[in-house]
Amino acid sequence: MGDIVLKRINKFLSEVGYCSRREADKLIEAGRVTINGSVPEMGTKVAPNDSVAVDGVTLENAPRAFVYLAFNKPVGIVCTTDTTVEKDNIIDFINYPKRIFPIGRLDKPSEGLILLTDDGDIVNKILRASNNHEKEYLVTVDKPISQTFINRMSGGIYLEDLKQTTKKCTVKKVNSLTFKIVLTQGLNRQIRRMCSYLGYEVQTLKRIRIMNIHLDMPLGKYRTLSAEEFQELNTLISTSHKEYLPPKNKRNS
Repeated sequence: MGDIVLKRINKFLSEVGYCSRREADKLIEAGRVTINGSVPEMGTKVAPNDSVAVDGVTLENAPRAFVYLAFNKPVGIVCTTDTTVEKDNIIDFINYPKRIFPIGRLDKPSEGLILLTDDGDIVNKILRASNNHEKEYLVTVDKPISQTFINRMSGGIYLEDLKQTTKKCTVKKVNSLTFKIVLTQGLNRQIRRMCSYLGYEVQTLKRIRIMNIHLDMPLGKYRTLSAEEFQELNTLISTSHKEYLPPKNKRNS
């Protein structure tokens, strides 16, 4: 007889797709999670036959079909799951019939590609900084772009308040006021701060790619990832693969 596999409660909530581990920790601290009717301590482990509930609603400990969406976020939409705080939040805007959450964030003044899912496990893998996943942006600034600007941006900019230099990256000039940049890190407002250091002000910022997923839907619209996209994405983030069958023709109008 094999050993019983126990999982920490935050990992359990993540793997069943309820939320990320970070959000699970907040739910546990707030006393909103129960195991067999009792409120657990942080780090409590869940056995296969335990009954886990959030706000009194029991979660099934079984595999299920996860949702993976690519969304073209408009300027002004906030990437938060807290619908009680932010009026223009991404969850209310999309109004998807299942509980989903964004993978990472895109600043309110920025637009473009962001992924959303109910698969907490894949969120943790994508957000892990050491994975060096590429994200590509199209940026316009307020004055002509010089070769010095391109060289400095690509070589790394020292951000005084963070006491660190940004990683080297790929920067290509598109026209006199526009450039593309590929980052492998996600510091807060990184591109805007890098430009500001060099005396430039960002006018528009659009994310056009996350790893192998490209922005190809109209502004404010979403689509599900194709099976091929998901397979390649999963290859990039892990040696273990999930089986994924995307919903048929699932695209918002």
